[in-house]
Amino acid sequence: MFIDDPVLMSRLLTLLTLSFHIFYATVGVGLPLMIMLFHWLGIKKDDIHYILMARRLAKGFVVTVAVGVVTGTAIGLQLALLWPNFMQLAGHIIALPLFMEVFAFFFEAIFLGIYLYTWDRFDNQKKHLLLLVPVAIGGAMSAFFITVVNSFMNAPGGFEMINGELANVNPLLAMFTVAMPTKVTHVLATAYMTIAFTLAAIAAFRLMKGSHKAYYKKSLNVMMKVGFVFAIAAAIIGDFSGKYLAEHQPEKLAAAEWHFETDEQAPLILWGILDENNEVKYGIEIPFALSILAHSDPNAEVIGLDQFPEEHHPPLIIHYFFDTMITIGMFMLTLSFVFLVARWRNWTFVDKKWYRWLIVMGAPLSFLGIQAGWWMSEVGRQPWILRGIMTVDEGATTASHVDLVFFFFVLLYLILGVGTIVVLRKMFKDKPVEKELESYAGGDEQ
Repeated sequence: MFIDDPVLMSRLLTLLTLSFHIFYATVGVGLPLMIMLFHWLGIKKDDIHYILMARRLAKGFVVTVAVGVVTGTAIGLQLALLWPNFMQLAGHIIALPLFMEVFAFFFEAIFLGIYLYTWDRFDNQKKHLLLLVPVAIGGAMSAFFITVVNSFMNAPGGFEMINGELANVNPLLAMFTVAMPTKVTHVLATAYMTIAFTLAAIAAFRLMKGSHKAYYKKSLNVMMKVGFVFAIAAAIIGDFSGKYLAEHQPEKLAAAEWHFETDEQAPLILWGILDENNEVKYGIEIPFALSILAHSDPNAEVIGLDQFPEEHHPPLIIHYFFDTMITIGMFMLTLSFVFLVARWRNWTFVDKKWYRWLIVMGAPLSFLGIQAGWWMSEVGRQPWILRGIMTVDEGATTASHVDLVFFFFVLLYLILGVGTIVVLRKMFKDKPVEKELESYAGGDEQ
């Protein structure tokens, strides 16, 4: 026995599983749209490079889908085993979106298989491209349904509480809670943004290694444009998310901003540290910004943590999760904007090694930003597993040996993670772009 605390270990195991799964979930949501975009560009421009990008990405996507099956299954299993009281209370409500998420995932996987299998069987590539539409829709709908579950946990609705039990349940109303619009759109926008910047990072790295110049330059230019568009979308939706929190989860916004006292003209504080008196030191204070974020009014009053019982205060560490997400988002938005302006003005500094290294950094940073956003959402809901109805302690299992299960899953995820990297690396190393282009008539070998 390592840690004889089933609640703590249940939380850690869920955190581990969600943090690992988010890598594959993000790929599953974002990559189909990029594959479809490359295939469409290849047809429109009659350019074999874009067609090859779509084909190579689709092959690699299959590997991540296979691992995503395992991690997604683990989440469903852990919901039942680690949080039985929560599932007993709310399971019949969230069962519908959980089932639909599985359906959407298999819908995506089936059409992906058909798309790959029929690659050389269509004379008209436009018809082949149509097979990617259900793949992209399936990925987006998978994200929609699983985020709906999370939205319900943050803003329960579609039922009545009678004698401590849920009654008059309407599963459809429970799916479409007030939290759903901002959460779903933010998840989709950040997934597309992250995958675009990840593919841009791969292209920039391969260019520094001297790989096929024409191929990777096209990939880099397209993905930086796409990343910029979705970075703007994520920022706009993030503003709406702040206003949602101010109205419906003010304690989470207050904890994320270390806003301890209800006040008007509230500043937004980035980074810093707290002393023993909860005074912020070394932080970056932006005057009026929190009032603007919460209510679009620099003079508006923003509710502080002083309005809530201390036992209902979210952990103050979510301040750093929020700041990490915001800082990375603004960095990637600026990086892509400068890149696009430089391309427009024919400035060559973006082709320098130092700038390409900044683009390469964008891949791990974007994934870190997504992780920080989810950590803020989940940790910021504490102490609730179902906000206002059931706490985490009430929802968790009382079974022993959760610690042993935790270390088993650590080993499993280590094997899956390393295996994914090894397989993908071998797949693309054994058949580089130059080699694949040789099999296409008219391939441009610049």
